Amino acid sequence: MKMNGAQILVQGLLDQGVDTIFGYPGGSVLPIYDALYDANIRHILVRHEQGAAHAADGYARASGRPGVCLATSGPGATNLVTGIANAYMDSVPMVAITGQVPSALLGRDSFQEADITGITMPVTKHNYIVKDVKELAMTLKEAFYIATTGKPGPVLVDIPRDVSGGTMDYEDPGPINLPGYRPVLEGKEEQLNKAAAAITDSIRPVIYAGGGVIGSGAHQELKRLAELLMAPVTTTLMGLGGFPGDHPLYLGMLGMHGSRYANYAVCESDLLIAVGARFDDRVTGKIESFAPDATIIHIDIDPAEIRKNVRADIPVVGDVKIVLNQLLPRLEAKLSGAWQQKIDQWKKEYPIGYEEDNDKLKPQQVISAIYKATRGQARIATEVGQHQMWAAHYYTYTRPRSFISSGGLGAMGYGFPAAIGVQVACPDEVVFDIAGDGSIQMNIQEMATAVNYQLPVNVAVMNNGWLGMVRQWQELFYNRRYSCTELVNPDFVKLAEAYGASGIRVTRGADLKPALEEAIRNSGPVMLDFVIEREENVFPMVPPGESLGNMIG
Repeated sequence: MKMNGAQILVQGLLDQGVDTIFGYPGGSVLPIYDALYDANIRHILVRHEQGAAHAADGYARASGRPGVCLATSGPGATNLVTGIANAYMDSVPMVAITGQVPSALLGRDSFQEADITGITMPVTKHNYIVKDVKELAMTLKEAFYIATTGKPGPVLVDIPRDVSGGTMDYEDPGPINLPGYRPVLEGKEEQLNKAAAAITDSIRPVIYAGGGVIGSGAHQELKRLAELLMAPVTTTLMGLGGFPGDHPLYLGMLGMHGSRYANYAVCESDLLIAVGARFDDRVTGKIESFAPDATIIHIDIDPAEIRKNVRADIPVVGDVKIVLNQLLPRLEAKLSGAWQQKIDQWKKEYPIGYEEDNDKLKPQQVISAIYKATRGQARIATEVGQHQMWAAHYYTYTRPRSFISSGGLGAMGYGFPAAIGVQVACPDEVVFDIAGDGSIQMNIQEMATAVNYQLPVNVAVMNNGWLGMVRQWQELFYNRRYSCTELVNPDFVKLAEAYGASGIRVTRGADLKPALEEAIRNSGPVMLDFVIEREENVFPMVPPGESLGNMIG
């Protein structure tokens, strides 16, 4: 059957089970959009290509399926880069498809030409430029395979205009053969036996779990491991929801803005079992003093992560779910003892908390109210800043894929388009984007997208008139020299209404419950303007360059 490149692309997407694309049309992708016109694929028209990449990312994190975004050449492609880099840092499966100028015009500084494969090489798991329409079907199949296997990540496919318009007799591309790409899934027996022996000998074990637990679907195995060993569990920001937040063994998040008891437990542990985590600097603090007395078992599918930042005494390379299933039968149950009692004492002495005030509005109070109003069952996306940390502490995540946030890259403007992707992936669930008044304005144009498709995304803006996290650092470390961090904001209620959404302003704690109930009932997008106390800070906090045990606040 004769097909053009654009039709082959669409057929390849359908063969991969793609049901949704987030994109923005332009000259070099016109053949692709023409083919999409008749395709059984939902296209979500965003208002900026960065929104497309973040929405595809949110869709992937919520659904577990690869997200797909599409943009034209030149500025359309370069506008995807922040979203691609974000997916790369957080190991999110994504396929980004970009148009390109015709092959004959490559390298000539042609109109809307950009070397997008060169630009994205450092922030993609792999990328392609397709030079022949005969290569397109196999390239697309490989792209999805690479994006979703091993350590997930984004793959970019750049398609020149003559390739999408070229024709050929289409055939199924056949099996994938990538000799240089063989992800290791099972742990080696020798390393598993060493890990089991170290666990058996430990007295003060701590499990440190990251986003790899969620990516591999290993949350049940993690829970079995913790309960078998009676070992406390702390998670990274990306690991939230990978272990039930209401479980008695849960310590909360660790690191710069982690709980005191999580950080103390890591500092005093004699065994640290790292599961699908990469020892990011925000987690470790001063590396030289990180878990100083602990033997470290590091389980990760990516061998490049082993010993990259922190020593690994017993590395186990493999898929987290598979490795835990290999490890569990080698272990014997342990009883709760002095170690758990000490941790329980820390929890009593250093609780995460705040004082409610019905006449004012504290950000922690807002997050807690959202938790109560949604009964802990919402999908929560966040932007980046103070509100992100409050969302990590004051909403209890009991299931995987319920917390969607930019971790490694820390991309402001991520949360709202990501929440749109989450809502598309989970149309029957309540979705909140917890935002700052600075970060929400970076992709506020996507309110038009939410209104256009009547997506009931609730945007909770923590409005304190500052770039809050930067202001906090200026207060603590720069003698309150508030350089360029105070904001002059629009009226968020009127702005939402101008887009055709609903807007609600809340200034007192007493008004939280009715406002949230009204928002959740609404069938379309809602922007909630929470006017919070201006100089509330995120505590506890490990100052930069300090060890985890040295916290302030």
